[in-house]
Amino acid sequence: MPYIPLEEHLPGITGLLEYRKETAAPIRDLTQLLLRGESTLTEAEREIIATVVSNRNACKFCTAAHSATVNLLLGECETMDKIKENSNLAPITEKLKALLEIAGQVQISGKAVQFSNIEKAKKAGASDREIHDTVLIASLFCMYNRYVDGLATITPVNPEFYQTLASRISKGYMRSPEGYDHLRKS
Repeated sequence: MPYIPLEEHLPGITGLLEYRKETAAPIRDLTQLLLRGESTLTEAEREIIATVVSNRNACKFCTAAHSATVNLLLGECETMDKIKENSNLAPITEKLKALLEIAGQVQISGKAVQFSNIEKAKKAGASDREIHDTVLIASLFCMYNRYVDGLATITPVNPEFYQTLASRISKGYMRSPEGYDHLRKS
């Protein structure tokens, strides 16, 4: 049960963003820019970074939401499962493996990132901007995970909920002008 009154039909971060729309606007803008804006990292790669950090932070809502989004963007479910098991053995590029290593260090602490992590990513082909954006996405999702779990938002258990949510997320992070009343159950 959430620690503050939130709309029951808006689980996870959506309920929090609706609770305080003035703080939600810059959060949504930054998320849209980082995860859907112009980048040499694919949308799926950026979602993978978000998912790995959320999974390491044990944020069930964010892990499920972004895993489903990765699966939708990739058109399959196996890759994200393998990454969550062991990214070093997953069928992804060496560059993404190195970026996920950096994201994992950020999840622990910004100071956990070492020069050797950066050099490894660069040797694998990561640009300075990709490294920058990885650190920022990882930092942002640490905040989201703590925001969602720190206020004990509703976390649905039905996987179908996350598939529907992934369909929305894959199109972007901006609030629909109509809001979310259409999600209320009759």
